[in-house]
Parts: sequence; structure tokens; C-alpha cells
Amino acid sequence: MAPSALEVEDHVRDAAFNKALHGKSAAERAGFASMLKKDKKAQEEAVNEYFKHWENKAAKDETQETREARKAEYATLTRHYYNLATDLYEYGWGASFHFCRFAYGEPFYQAIARHEHYLAHQMQLRDNMQVLDVGCGVGGPAREISKFSGANITGLNNNDYQIERATRYAAKEGLAHKLNFVKGDFMQMSFADNTFDAVYAIEATCHAPRLEGVYGEIFRVLKPGGVFGVYEWLMTENYDNSNQQHREIRLGIEQGDGISNMVKISEGLAAIKAAGFELEFHEDLAERPDKTPWYYPLAGDFSMMGSIWDFLTVARMTRWGRGAIHRFVKGLEIVGIAPKGTQKTADSLAVAADNLVLGGKLKLFTPMYLMVARKPVSAK
Repeated sequence: MAPSALEVEDHVRDAAFNKALHGKSAAERAGFASMLKKDKKAQEEAVNEYFKHWENKAAKDETQETREARKAEYATLTRHYYNLATDLYEYGWGASFHFCRFAYGEPFYQAIARHEHYLAHQMQLRDNMQVLDVGCGVGGPAREISKFSGANITGLNNNDYQIERATRYAAKEGLAHKLNFVKGDFMQMSFADNTFDAVYAIEATCHAPRLEGVYGEIFRVLKPGGVFGVYEWLMTENYDNSNQQHREIRLGIEQGDGISNMVKISEGLAAIKAAGFELEFHEDLAERPDKTPWYYPLAGDFSMMGSIWDFLTVARMTRWGRGAIHRFVKGLEIVGIAPKGTQKTADSLAVAADNLVLGGKLKLFTPMYLMVARKPVSAK
């Protein structure tokens, strides 16, 4: 199922770099408090390693070789992306790094939780099932889904810093007995065959160099009869790779979100079937006739706020808010408080936000293509 050449894992190297870059900042409060505790030399190395894949590689000049080079270093690219972006995500968005649908008058964090509950409901997760969260981030969805369903959840992540934060949050919320977080590459998992009752992924497998590869690994570790549910990031069938504007939108999303190779809906559906799954349900939830679109917080549109308590979340995403953060972080870098590259990372996230909004408005991109599939009972 997996491609012939995967990155060689080196957990000792990664742990050493995590210690050098992040130190004890995983124990700090989320956001700026953690961001300002980074080692400047290690931060510069992470910035250089990540942005080498994107600088001087505009959409108009993109070649297949450029894309293949990113795919060849998919794990390093993703790991360094989250080394740089995690604190900014927690500051601007919260502990669940994903989008969601919005009901009328629904507050932001309630909508985020409902999106997680909906996936758990569709998968019929229940008390004490052994569940794998593929690409678990800092554990926000795992904590919510465990509280909602009663499932025992193992979070898989290739970023040591996020694992430390997820473990800390689980203990803080009294969920250490229900959750555990492990280091690993989802293209080559260390779990034995037929280990889990269910597996889910929320906007995470888009980091794979090839969807069939990660779906194949999920199929392997899932017990026969087990269910897999995923919210996938995909370009829609409206996407035309020969259209330069379309390529610019895709590349802007990929660069600002640490993605080596995003594909179309038809390719995602083909990949899950090729991995051996029986597809039970699939739908682009972004196409539901919701009055408030999934991208509204990124658009910074106050008129769509579901609650006054969402003001700061939306304000941070307006052009004024992002501009203020740009100037503030630049000032911190100049005086040596923030490590060099923090502003560059924030600016990259802002470019991604603009392209996510444009991709959503033009119906070229969806962050919530829901697929629920089952491993046949007869499978080995």
C-alpha cells in the first residue's frame, strides 16, 4: 500500500531537536507565552528547513519535480511546520486545529465541538472502544470525542512538541486514563495488525504524500469490521490544474498549512477504495446549505458571529487584526524577544487564510469531505 520510498524515522534526532527548540515551553500557557520561549538558533533551522520547499517556487513555475521533492520529505516538512505553527494555532484558533460548520447563533467553540461529535456519531463510537486518532495535534478532538463517546483514544503524531502539549492537557482535564499520545509516522505505523476498533482522522491525512499509503496503513491496524472516519482536505472537481489562479490557491493553502500534495475529491475516493475499504458514506459537508460558511472566521466577518464571545477569535483574523499581529511580532523579533522567523511563519499562515477563503468562495476546496468506511469482516 505504501510508496516504495518513505522517510527514515529517527526519534532520537527528533527528540533532541524538540528539546533544543522548545525546551520547557510545552508547560507554558498556549500561544505567545510558549512562542517566546523558543531557542533562536533552533528556530532559525526549523524556518530554513520548512521554507526551502516554497521559496522561489511560485505556482506559475511549479513543476512535477518540485512537488515530488516536497513529497519525498513529507514527514520532515510536516514536523517542522508544526514546530513553527503550533503556538500560533493555539493563540488564534484553539486546541482543535480544524474547521467546522456553523449553525445559526452557534458560538465558535461549540461549533468546533459539534463537528467532532458528528464524526463520532457517524462512526458510532462507544464506551471503551480502542480508537486511533491519526494526526492528533495537541489532542483537542481526542479529548472532546473521548468525553462525548467514552472511547479510549490513542493519538498518533510525528511532532514531539504537540505530543507533550497533548499529554499535559489530558492530565489537566483528568483524562490521562482514557488518552495516550505516541510518536510515529502515519505512513509507517508501529502498531500491530488489527489493533483498533475504530480509526479517525480530522484534517490530518492531507499531510500524506499519497492518500492510498496512509489509508492503507489505517486499514492494516484496524480490526476486521472496524470503522474509519475522516474529514479530508481536498480540491473539488472544479479545480483545474492548468488554471494558474487555481494553482496559486492550492499552493497558497499547501505552503501555509504544511501540505506536500493535495489532490481532488475523486482521487480521495479512489484512494480509500484502493486501500481495501468498503465506503459506507461520503459527502462534502461544505456543500450543505448553511447560512454561515465554514471559512467565516478566516474572512474576519463580524456580521456572521454566532456569539459576542467570538469577537476576539474573529478580530484576530481580520486584515486589521493580522496586520497588528504582523507588526507586533516584527517588533518582538527586532528587540530579540521573539525568535527570528516567527513573523515569517505568521505571514505564511495569513497567506493560507486568504487562499482558504478564496478556495471556499470559488468552491475549489473543501476542508470537510467526510468519508466513513469499513474494513471487511473477512479481511485479514
